[in-house]
Amino acid sequence: MSRPGTAYGDGPGPACAGRNRGRPARGLAPARLSWTDLLRVGAWGLRTRPTRVVLSALGVAIGVATMIAVVGISSSSKAQLLDQLDRLGTGLLTVTAGRTLFGAEAKLPKESVAMAAGIGPVTATGATGDTGRNVRRTDKIPQERTGGLVVRSASLDLLGTLRMEVSAGTWLNEATAGQRAVTLGALAARRLAVQEAGDQVWIDGRWWTVTGVLAPSPLAPEIDRSVLVGFEAAERFLGFDGHPTTIYVRSADEAVGDVRAVLPRTVNPEKPEEVEVGRPSDALAARAAADGAFTDLLLGVGAVALLVGGVGVANTMVISVLERRREIGLRRSLGATRGQVCGQFLTESLLLAGLGGIAGAALGSLVTAGYAAVRDLPAVVPIWAPAGGLAATLLVGTVAGIYPAMRAARMSPTLALGTP
Repeated sequence: MSRPGTAYGDGPGPACAGRNRGRPARGLAPARLSWTDLLRVGAWGLRTRPTRVVLSALGVAIGVATMIAVVGISSSSKAQLLDQLDRLGTGLLTVTAGRTLFGAEAKLPKESVAMAAGIGPVTATGATGDTGRNVRRTDKIPQERTGGLVVRSASLDLLGTLRMEVSAGTWLNEATAGQRAVTLGALAARRLAVQEAGDQVWIDGRWWTVTGVLAPSPLAPEIDRSVLVGFEAAERFLGFDGHPTTIYVRSADEAVGDVRAVLPRTVNPEKPEEVEVGRPSDALAARAAADGAFTDLLLGVGAVALLVGGVGVANTMVISVLERRREIGLRRSLGATRGQVCGQFLTESLLLAGLGGIAGAALGSLVTAGYAAVRDLPAVVPIWAPAGGLAATLLVGTVAGIYPAMRAARMSPTLALGTP
């Protein structure tokens, strides 16, 4: 008669079962457990302790949800920026006056707008000029309280060049450009508490009538905090000298580099070194890159939370092994191999982590969708985010379950059965 643990005991199993101590008796071999058997046995072990399982899985779920939500929110914001770039185009350039050799503020020639429009690939131009005047809601407000708003003259083709929209009222036209009429940027309208066309604001000792309010401009945020008047009205009522401060030039995207190279000498042939040319779309691209860097930082926080959840899984499995020593001893005495016992507890660990990963993926996707709905963003969750989250949880479950599974497999059947 064979010794216990020989005929049934220590047949071939996973690496975590350790080396065989005996050789199976000839003609006897331990029964094999299929994958479905392992899943069934592992699931039974989890069902017997539902509260502990839920709390352990919750730690994993929080880590995975954090990582997926961070990736989803960042991707949604980036998608909005890219959508804005596609809609507004990357062919917009800004021309501003720089500094003279002596450090004084330079000026662009009055004819610089027309000269920029004469460049072949240029499709549209617009201009604004700083008037040096402030705006207030009423004449009762102290003059020094400007609210960060400025009064700028604006050419009539500015709206089309920037591809902006009017959210209320109408844009300046040939009739209103010479009168005391203004169009407000989005931020200026909020700070002046102007809701609709027909309201009035106080500029340089006179009342001016609001003709319209513009929608926000991602490519020209300086317009958002501006009160725009016609060039003719600015010269007549505000003492504006007629020199543009900023010229907006739009061309085909593929021609931007060539147009940018010739703009300084075109708008100011005598002093091209006093001309600065910028590309507003670069700012949006930089914002997208900055969001990516911040995402990496938050992903690290999510990874730490997932690691803490893995420690919780390991702790749960260790306690489970200690509480189920009699069960382990009984299974071993009935012929279960070390590999089968090891596989049982490793499967439990993987199921526990997997449940947390699935719950975390769903929670992270819901958080992303909710955030996108509140902020009016496109909800974007890259497919690799939940897939990577689930793969990470399975890895965590494997690592967390190896030690408890090895401990269960190496437990002596005699000592385990003798445990009270």
